Amino acid sequence: MHRPSIGPALLVAALLAAAAGAAVPRGLEANALMEIADDPVRIADRALSESFDAGVAQREIDAALAAKDADLANSFVELAGERNVPLDPAQVDKVKAAVEAAGSTRHAAESFAMGLASGEPTDVAGFAGTTLGDLFVFGDIRDAAREGARLATGQQADELVLGLACVGLAVTAGTYATLGAAAPMRVGLSLAKVARKSGQLGAEMAGRIGRMLRGVVDWSALRQSFAKASITEPQLAIRAAREAIKVERAGGLLDLARDVGRVQAKAGTQAAMEGLRIAETPREMSRVAKLAEKEGGKTRAIIKVIGRGAIALSVAAFDLGTWILGALVSLFAFILSLKHTAERATWRYLHWRKARRMHRYEAMVVRGAM
Repeated sequence: MHRPSIGPALLVAALLAAAAGAAVPRGLEANALMEIADDPVRIADRALSESFDAGVAQREIDAALAAKDADLANSFVELAGERNVPLDPAQVDKVKAAVEAAGSTRHAAESFAMGLASGEPTDVAGFAGTTLGDLFVFGDIRDAAREGARLATGQQADELVLGLACVGLAVTAGTYATLGAAAPMRVGLSLAKVARKSGQLGAEMAGRIGRMLRGVVDWSALRQSFAKASITEPQLAIRAAREAIKVERAGGLLDLARDVGRVQAKAGTQAAMEGLRIAETPREMSRVAKLAEKEGGKTRAIIKVIGRGAIALSVAAFDLGTWILGALVSLFAFILSLKHTAERATWRYLHWRKARRMHRYEAMVVRGAM
């Protein structure tokens, strides 16, 4: 009778043990990540633990100061303070001086006026001017009339800016009616326009907003209405814009605008702009808002260090699931190989004992015959 060999079984068990040893820890880590997949604050904390230290903080602060971005430099100082990362006191003093210079009365006034007139702010004061212009419909009228005139005359128009301006005109009326309750939504729409005009709106998010606008704006009616209006007739532009908007269908767009406004309120204008740059879907923008509500002014530094890593863990869910599945399969296969090896060893042991008893019996028979 053929006796099964144990050697190959032991080799397979050893190989599967090595595979399980590599896969199981990764599977456990993946499972831990899956548990925090919908919590951007915990995701960011985990990523920062691996990638943020004194060297990174000092390098990023120097780069921000060189770019005259005092807000970002201060964001890194706040983040370093929270995570007990040591900084050079002289560098911290430079940041304080830069923040004071950026907040000077003259600089703020100039930036405010530029934001009010152009609708393309470069800092917080400029955005305050842009928001004021939109709140009093001046900014939305300017953008809607300019892009609407291009649309009506067959020129290349930015339909995203036009659509957001038209929705903004409708929302502004609601802001007055609700005594400011809709203000975050109004701010979010202004920021989305600014991000689009300055090229900071991510391509994926721009596509999402464009699809949402197609269900909100009656483009045919808008084109016909603007054909009758002109930039010198703002009342006609306002009426044309409002008549072409189906506000009851704008729920998703307004929710997105509200999340953008939440980021701006908690973490600042630039943080909201950077959120629009890295977020690819409204859900991801909601995650940025959750992060901003917890981290406040530190949000910009977090986004600068880990980027989409703070909000996009769900994108890797398939990879995480693969690691978990691989760990389970490897562990199960290893257990099966142990079972098979134990069965072979037991069979061989029983066969050996049976052969030994037979040999002893034969020896006894021989001695008896003699």
